[in-house]
Amino acid sequence: MAAAQALADASQPDSPSIQSAENSRQNGRDTSMNCECEMVARVSAIALLWTATAASANEGMWMPAQTAEVGAAMRADGLQIDPAQLSRLDAAPLNAIVSLGGCSASFVSPQGLVATNHHCVFRSMQYNSKESQDYLTNGFLAKSLGEELPAVPGSRIYVIEDMPDVTADMLKGVSDKLNGFARYERLDTNRKALIAACEEQPNRRCDVGSYYGGASYYLQQKLEIQDVRLVYAPGLGIGNFGGETDNWMWPRHTGDFGFYRAYVAPDGSSRPYARDNVPYRPKNWLRIASKGVQEGDFVMVAGFPGATNRFLTADEVRFNFAHYEPLLQHLLSDYAAQIKQATAGNREAQIRYASILRGVENYKKKLAGDLAGADAIGLDGRKANEEKAFRAWVTKYPVRQTRFDAAIRELDAMVSENSRASLARLRQALLDRAQILSSARTLYRWAKEHEKPDEDRESGFQDRDRNETVDQLTQIERSYLPVIDRKLFEAALDEYRRLDAKDRDTAFETTLDQIGLDRLYADTKLADTATRLGWLDKPAAAFEASDDPFIKLAVALYPGDIAAKHAAKDRAGRSQAARAIFMHGQRAYRQAIGRPMYPDANGSLRITWGKVAGRTRDGQIWMPFTTAEGLLAKETGKGEFDAPDAAIAAIRAKDYGPYVAPALGTLPVNFLSTADITNGNSGSATLNGRGEFVGLAFDGTLEGVISDWERNADRSRSIHVDGRFMLWTMDKIDGASRLLKEMGVLPASRS
Repeated sequence: MAAAQALADASQPDSPSIQSAENSRQNGRDTSMNCECEMVARVSAIALLWTATAASANEGMWMPAQTAEVGAAMRADGLQIDPAQLSRLDAAPLNAIVSLGGCSASFVSPQGLVATNHHCVFRSMQYNSKESQDYLTNGFLAKSLGEELPAVPGSRIYVIEDMPDVTADMLKGVSDKLNGFARYERLDTNRKALIAACEEQPNRRCDVGSYYGGASYYLQQKLEIQDVRLVYAPGLGIGNFGGETDNWMWPRHTGDFGFYRAYVAPDGSSRPYARDNVPYRPKNWLRIASKGVQEGDFVMVAGFPGATNRFLTADEVRFNFAHYEPLLQHLLSDYAAQIKQATAGNREAQIRYASILRGVENYKKKLAGDLAGADAIGLDGRKANEEKAFRAWVTKYPVRQTRFDAAIRELDAMVSENSRASLARLRQALLDRAQILSSARTLYRWAKEHEKPDEDRESGFQDRDRNETVDQLTQIERSYLPVIDRKLFEAALDEYRRLDAKDRDTAFETTLDQIGLDRLYADTKLADTATRLGWLDKPAAAFEASDDPFIKLAVALYPGDIAAKHAAKDRAGRSQAARAIFMHGQRAYRQAIGRPMYPDANGSLRITWGKVAGRTRDGQIWMPFTTAEGLLAKETGKGEFDAPDAAIAAIRAKDYGPYVAPALGTLPVNFLSTADITNGNSGSATLNGRGEFVGLAFDGTLEGVISDWERNADRSRSIHVDGRFMLWTMDKIDGASRLLKEMGVLPASRS
């Protein structure tokens, strides 16, 4: 999260036009273009310099359309296929790469088998588990198609098909005459119109992403597969070996992999789960490499990285690390402790809250790495120096100053306003830890929005969002217990009350005092899934007349919610009006100094690459691979280091079959690379130079997470599950020969 996350939370189209700058250029007033022609003339030399720089640093999460800029560097590092192939969404390997809407994944068979991380299928394991059938601990393997289980409600597989530039359409009607709120609304109207036109095609899910702070927009057209089934995931002793102790650490010995399958109707159309649905037949799937990687090899990662913050201003970075992340880490640390205390000794409760706890602990630890990393690399000073150089470049020519200086000053002025709002919202959001209250707020907002025509409703509350809303409301049934929820809500209220009085909701507090916590949980009917879903079609008047205590709280909160949303939209419009021009300047500046610029990660398809490489620093030597023997050395037989007996026996017997790495002389488990990844890349296929599957990206190291803010080649390493360990586990430990045959790893004749 960053200070600017306040904007992203408040808005989908988070950026406006650079129209005033473009008008200036078209009217011939940009005389600095003549002064900069020497730089333009050096494009060829700059390109050669960039190739050398990129080949050594491997920095960047590049859009497929940018492969022409970096293709030479990729070739120099070991890419064997034509880089132009990586710009095509209708051809392998990119049309085998899919999104799970938070994790990345890939097709690995002609029958819609999807490989991703264990932690990306974890919620589906949890959803299908109970105390007497604990898939979290023991793992899950379907012996046939008929045994494959429905994934957690809301699961989707998105197959990206097209990604056109829609900047001109997004900026229609946007001008400097609009205030912040009006600018936001204009962009949102344009965005919804583009999405509606795209989704006139059946079975498609579309969205519009903002790039370079809103200087550019691209539409992602995706085939939406609604029937997702859990196929296989190893037990916790492999899939999460090392647990929270080893999370973000190296050496690592975690088999963080699992499999889904995509299903469609017999006619090939997308529809929700039905018994007669059939496996989806993808146009392409990744071939499993017959030979694994070794140290120094080229690797490429294709996936959907979620968010980076490399191009924020120095003031925004300073606020984030001085105030925002320390508060967030405090809140998450307390939340994790509260969940553990509330569920202690109750296995059913631990299963229900396992996914929530795992996510909280993962992010809490990442924040610790962020904070330590910022100090270690002197991030504040680096950002200040970078920005000083950029601003000096801006002021060198008067016309540049005219184009960019006002936007820089406006962005500076917004930092304080945005920062205060983001801190308040952190504590305000604590109220949604009461899962039934969160549902009631969604339901009432749905009713209020449905008083408007569909095209005027807020994004997230349109007819296209109904299925996702139903899934969201349904998921609670497997992650909620009233006695636990109440304890967590009471703790959240204590923290919420630390807000300044002006940031608290008086109507909510008055209503809660009148109801009381005992009645709140005893009298509600919303804990029942059928009842909860039944409210989705009721009018707002029914909510306002309801005696259900959680609905009464939702109704009390609504006016404040709407006022806060309006204010956030206004801030988003004003901030991003300045940011788009600021980023336009940054791109021009970086082009001038020979550093082509990729956009910050935003959940869209990206390509990154690097080399299999360890790390040496301050007497520490990180070998590029971990091995089965290292796993055995960590094994304790309890807690986070309790591997399955079958795995321990096979390692002791050195029963590795064909999965030995010749250079190591043993079975590899995980490996390090210099590929540039972040959140959302979880489950991304790791490919060799021929575009073949060699593993899965699943983590980074604690020292390297600061790369979300500034890429540091010395500190940054990505952690991958080695494909050979995946195949060994499937073959020798869990008996997943059916899947190995399907993936082309084992001959069909093998029993």
